[in-house]
Amino acid sequence: MIVAGCLAILVPPISGIAVTLFVAWLMMLAGVAHWVYAWHRRHRPGIWWGWLLGILFIGAGICMLAFPVAALASLTLVLGAYLLVDAALEFTLAFRLRPLNGWGWLLFDGAVALILGIIIWATWPRSSLWVIGTLVGISILFSGASRLMLSLAARHAANTLEQPTPAR
Repeated sequence: MIVAGCLAILVPPISGIAVTLFVAWLMMLAGVAHWVYAWHRRHRPGIWWGWLLGILFIGAGICMLAFPVAALASLTLVLGAYLLVDAALEFTLAFRLRPLNGWGWLLFDGAVALILGIIIWATWPRSSLWVIGTLVGISILFSGASRLMLSLAARHAANTLEQPTPAR
């Protein structure tokens, strides 16, 4: 995972397109799930909404597969909007929890989300080529590093348990 994360960071456009294609397939799978759910509820009112939602999801997934660069730009814009909304909510929560210990971490989290959201929005659509791939690469890199550290700690703990205690 560490190597994959480094590669994703080194070549963010390719990893961004890979994420976009993955999301496209998930959208189409969600569309099929809507159809199956609508089929199981076919004797109840509102079946057409389920069918229409399925068509919408499948259509969006097909469009994302057909135009992955445009889909990547759209995903980047949605990510920027998400980060700005997340920042506002984190700030609100931080100030509501202000008397409690640790509220500053929420404020810090909101500040980071706000800065990232502003960077994405200010540089969009140019940022589309690097944002998603870089963030996914960083996430994979840190996941790999944390798994490595966890396994090393488990090995150390196992070795400590296996060593015989000295006889008295």
